[in-house]
Amino acid sequence: MKMDRDRLRMIIQCGVFAAITGIFAQIEIPLPLVPISGQTLAVGLTATILGSRYGAFALIGYTAIGAAGLPVFAGMSGGAHVLVGPTGGYIFGFIAAAYVTGLILEKTSFTLPMAMVANLVGMVVTLILGTIQLKFVADLGWSQAMAAGVYPFLVGGVIKAALASWLGIVVRNRLVQARLIKPAVA
Repeated sequence: MKMDRDRLRMIIQCGVFAAITGIFAQIEIPLPLVPISGQTLAVGLTATILGSRYGAFALIGYTAIGAAGLPVFAGMSGGAHVLVGPTGGYIFGFIAAAYVTGLILEKTSFTLPMAMVANLVGMVVTLILGTIQLKFVADLGWSQAMAAGVYPFLVGGVIKAALASWLGIVVRNRLVQARLIKPAVA
């Protein structure tokens, strides 16, 4: 019975973080190929709070509901066509970034310095996967793909990584104290 209750709690939390990501996606600054959005902040928060497995599950859920057509991607967009378009690699990158970010924290410690390192690594994972798909879908050279898909996001990415680290650790610690998520196992 307790196992079922814990699993249900984590499924609900994954759903909540998928919804948060969809909401943060609507905070955006439009750019020609790839907008700057709040999605990456939500990805960092999700991974920092939920860890690798449930963080990745939350982002898989977010991707699935967007692929099904719900307008949860940046610019109130949705549908499978977004995933095969110029920004699709970033969305798939969110899943990998959440897993890697959470894994780094689980293997080290859920502290602010480690969260910053983990979130910066997650940012790089997202940018790499996103830029690869952008290059091929938009038929760009590597320098053009970097100019459109990496450089505009570096400063904001570092700021969002710092914010996700700080806020994520604070919220995670409070959720652990409230016994809504399990503490990290050393």
